[in-house]
Amino acid sequence: MFLYNLTLQRGTGITHAVHGNFSGTKQQEIIVSRGKILELLRPDPNTGKVYTLLTYEVFGVVRALMPFRLTGGSKDYLVIGSDSGRIVILEYIPQKNIFEKVHQETFGKSGCRRIVPGQYLAIDPKGRAVMIGAVEKQKLVYILNRDPQARLTISSPLEAHKSNTLVYHMVGVDVGFENPTFACLEIDYEESDCDPSGEMAQKTQQMLTYYELDLGLNHVVRKYSEQLEEHANFLITVPGGSEGPSGVLICSENYITYKNFGDQPDIRCPIPRRRNDLDDPERGMIFVCSATHKTKSMFFFLAQTEQGDIFKITLETDEDMVTEIRLKYFDTVAVSTALCVLKTGFLFIASEFGNHYLYQIAHLGDDDDEPEFSSAMPLDEGDTFFFAPRPLKNLVMVDEMESLSPIMHCQIADLANEDTPQLFTLCGRGPRSTLRVLRHGLEVSEMAVSELPGNPNAVWTVKKNIEDEFDAYIIVSFVNATLVLSIGETVEEVTDSGFLGTTPTLSCSQLGDDALVQVYPEGIRHIRSDKRVNEWKTPGNKTIVKCAINQRQVVIALTGGELVYFEMDPTGQLNEYTERKEMSADVVCMALGRVPSGEQRSRFLAVGLFDNTVRIISLDPLDCLSPLSMQALPAAPEALCIVEMGGFEGKEETGEASKQGGLFLNIGLQNGVLLRTVLDTVTGDLSDTRTRYLGSRAVKLFRITTQGSEAVLAMSSRSWLSYNYQNRFHLTPLSYETLEYASGFASEQCPEGIVAISTNTLRILALEKLGAVFNQVSTPLQYTPRKFVIHPESNNLVVIETDHNAYTDETKQQRKQQMAEEMVEAAGEEEQQLAAEMAAAFLTENLPEDMFGAPKAGPGMWASVIRIINPISGKTLKKISLEQNEAAYSIALVKFASRGDDEFVLVGTVQELMLNPRSCSAGFIYVYQLMENGENLEFVHRTQVDDVPAAIVSFQGRVLIGVGRYLRVYDLGKKKLLRKCENKHIPNFIVGIHTMGNRIVVSDIQESFHFVRYRRQENQLIVFADDTTPRWITCSCMLDYNTVAGADKFGNVAIVRLPQDTSDDVDEDPTGNKALWDRGLLNGASQKSDVMTNFHVGEVVTSLQKSTLIPGGSESLVYTTLSGSIGILVPFTSHEDHDFFQHLEMHMRSELPPLCGRDHLAFRSYYFPVKNSIDGDLCEMYNSMDPVKQKAIAEELDRTPNEVSKKLEDTRTRYAF
Repeated sequence: MFLYNLTLQRGTGITHAVHGNFSGTKQQEIIVSRGKILELLRPDPNTGKVYTLLTYEVFGVVRALMPFRLTGGSKDYLVIGSDSGRIVILEYIPQKNIFEKVHQETFGKSGCRRIVPGQYLAIDPKGRAVMIGAVEKQKLVYILNRDPQARLTISSPLEAHKSNTLVYHMVGVDVGFENPTFACLEIDYEESDCDPSGEMAQKTQQMLTYYELDLGLNHVVRKYSEQLEEHANFLITVPGGSEGPSGVLICSENYITYKNFGDQPDIRCPIPRRRNDLDDPERGMIFVCSATHKTKSMFFFLAQTEQGDIFKITLETDEDMVTEIRLKYFDTVAVSTALCVLKTGFLFIASEFGNHYLYQIAHLGDDDDEPEFSSAMPLDEGDTFFFAPRPLKNLVMVDEMESLSPIMHCQIADLANEDTPQLFTLCGRGPRSTLRVLRHGLEVSEMAVSELPGNPNAVWTVKKNIEDEFDAYIIVSFVNATLVLSIGETVEEVTDSGFLGTTPTLSCSQLGDDALVQVYPEGIRHIRSDKRVNEWKTPGNKTIVKCAINQRQVVIALTGGELVYFEMDPTGQLNEYTERKEMSADVVCMALGRVPSGEQRSRFLAVGLFDNTVRIISLDPLDCLSPLSMQALPAAPEALCIVEMGGFEGKEETGEASKQGGLFLNIGLQNGVLLRTVLDTVTGDLSDTRTRYLGSRAVKLFRITTQGSEAVLAMSSRSWLSYNYQNRFHLTPLSYETLEYASGFASEQCPEGIVAISTNTLRILALEKLGAVFNQVSTPLQYTPRKFVIHPESNNLVVIETDHNAYTDETKQQRKQQMAEEMVEAAGEEEQQLAAEMAAAFLTENLPEDMFGAPKAGPGMWASVIRIINPISGKTLKKISLEQNEAAYSIALVKFASRGDDEFVLVGTVQELMLNPRSCSAGFIYVYQLMENGENLEFVHRTQVDDVPAAIVSFQGRVLIGVGRYLRVYDLGKKKLLRKCENKHIPNFIVGIHTMGNRIVVSDIQESFHFVRYRRQENQLIVFADDTTPRWITCSCMLDYNTVAGADKFGNVAIVRLPQDTSDDVDEDPTGNKALWDRGLLNGASQKSDVMTNFHVGEVVTSLQKSTLIPGGSESLVYTTLSGSIGILVPFTSHEDHDFFQHLEMHMRSELPPLCGRDHLAFRSYYFPVKNSIDGDLCEMYNSMDPVKQKAIAEELDRTPNEVSKKLEDTRTRYAF
């Protein structure tokens, strides 16, 4: 068994985000790391939309990112600390749209290790040095400089090691042009290590240590170290030199402190708390991330607390001494892993969980009535300031980037009857969780819909002048008339356009610089800019059947297959070419390419004939209308379209050169298939045909523009867009109803839109999220969703949601009531009235938890709900809240043999669960009966058990439940579930159960799979085989009777199979049943399973399912991960394919080593050596390689580059999209 791994949706959770001028222009970009992916985002300063410029898989773990700019430079480089044991410096090259590795210096072993640097990065603010540090002991400093050619140089590393020291954070201190200095938060554990009583460990204090790089001596000195009062979690550099007082801000629990060298006294200020907060009052408050904004005249910091409140921090200075720290509540947003304040006034929020946001900073919050807190205000030790959170005031949201991270659970099913299955994913955590329905397709925003007087059959848009940015007219053709609409503030009908309105139109276009042309069955109408009209009438009783137009040429086909060719002369007149050409069969469709810039004409005409062929005809004056090449088709053609793809226009502002793309002929057939063929720009030969089945109707093709380059809109029973994005072809369906005809559309409101017709309506649409694989419809949930089951009859979902450290609604109300009463009691005689008003206001105030976060209740406090939801409408049909401190853990849909067709939902819950070490007061199994066609749950009874019921599955008319480490069979009783049988030989804790026939596969939390046989006669559950390697299973899926796929918490997917000779007819104990219960745990089973494949995905896999993703496709193993990525593992069907990809992967590994220095083979073998698995993500990078390298690899494989990329595309489209 050999597998091929493909990622369908890359991870969406962000672990690091930095901003800078990476392309070397004035525009600021953001680089984010998504675990093992680097992505370059550019917020458009005009619209505020965030565009992805480049996504790159690095095949390693990105642990730290820092932008870095040499003194006096205008371009930022990117320094990466990763798990490769190397420091890597990248430069973004906008001309090629790639990251280029400038330097890669090895300093240690690979892997995330305690003492190998890579976890922390600190940059000298003046761009002279970088420090890279490990969690323990090692720190290295590299000096960065320029050589005479202005290239970046890097020195050999200077060591700043100190053993027995743990590092929490490090930053570069802004000291102007003095010797570069770095500040570190450290703790020395040497004394605690030697002290067995553990007293020293309690007393040890954190240190703030300064390291100075002496540029004269080329040496790092540990300059200064002092103990800190509180335990700090991170440092913020304060601007220095001419721009500020220098020094650092230390963020610690409940306090923020300013420290600097010399006579500067420490300034500390408590972190303000929310007034009347329901949180556990003993809990400290910390800042989790910050951003600095500095201009020539001022600077401020934005710091976010773990509740999501952002504070604006400013420092008051007297000459060069800081006198006070001022904090002011700014706004509340989702808790983030990184904040970036851009020069254009945007704030980018990379959320910890859920969607990411871009906000516009509308006000700096200086002149509002929000109280400002200062370190100079008198306060007792341990007291703090209070503020009232409020909705956004200083920030305005301009863009939201959808993120699936974290996906908790996913199931694939076609519940909406759409042929293509949907993915139902449970995402997010806490009050920001959602149920998202993912469909393969591009999201379409509807700009306008208007009804027309009848059913039109075609639509076009034209400009009046070639210089115009926007279209002037929309022309709609009916069976016997043509309607002309002018585009302005509104769209209205005009009659003086010069178009003939009493006839249907076959096509129309702008001709030359400022003329228009209309082709109708009886002739051609050429409308000049001064409204003069020239007409060409068809001869005799012939009519025009088909036509093709571009800016300088018109070709028409008359009845009987006769072609007439017109070309525009320099005076703007249309001239007919002297000869006409008779075709051998009737013309079905025709197409012309655009006129390339700087040329007189498009050289090729494509003609589709009734005899199932496409001919390419030359329009060159030397051999005009002579045939160049032809291609036979499997069915009759319906539409043709010639586009230039893969090229892009030059951009002055970024200095990007223009690149000539290739010409492609797209052929839509009447049987619903789209062919894409390469058209040679010199000879006109057709080669390298790719096919895709689009739908049940004949395929019509329309040329439109997306992001400045040409794309093709193909319409069958659904509409598809074929476009080039980030060096790769995409063919994606539109998530929209069926359309009949379309044209590109450009207006002020919608610069790159589509105008389309559907039955009797005219619609203006826009496509914004290019490159997206799935379009998402999300429904908010209350707590973190854990699992769900699908009720097959009604297609409803039953979801369990559970949060730790949370209150149920009821407890929350009680706490509020109690606090309100305390407020009134605490007030004196004269303040009673005021206190009562405040208490009433507090009780009625209700801040939405998805923005302001849910109150933290403390460890051991749980809240859960069970909910029935209709996934298509997103409506909650029934919601059952469990008691406080009861956590729903597992759910299953079960039919009992004793109760016929009645369907039951079993929910396993646990009371007062402590996570570490795991303990609970009791477990329960709730039994609910599904009523009213799956829209209601009726409580039947609950059964108490003695441990966590973490897995439930129906089994032969009864139910199998994993209670802690016991595997039990239960049956339904009148008052509770009745235990029928149990097995005590699973070592730790059962997390999953699968059944097939009499065979049961049980996954243990850390001991992989156990294969169990249920023997009906003896009523015994017997473990007959298990796995040889320990695996911390997170999810699993049975592939067939002997094979099971499992994923572990370290990001590996493995497939385990029982050998052919395994017998499941084993007796527990041949000497009789005496010793059945007192055998040791460590014997294990007598038979072992074989590992078929091993593959390291690199993200925690949370669900596995065997499924087909496209109608008519083959089955694949679909996995989803905690970071929000969705991928598939597909089996090879032939040895020849496997052999080809194995060699391609081998060449790719040597020709394209991963960006951050990790070895690809080592990365995919992080925990277990990669076995029988080929990485399709690496193979698919072939398409974005240098053409010279592509050719070299293809020659090694005895193929052409086109054949290799066709093979890659075919493998992908056979299983997915």
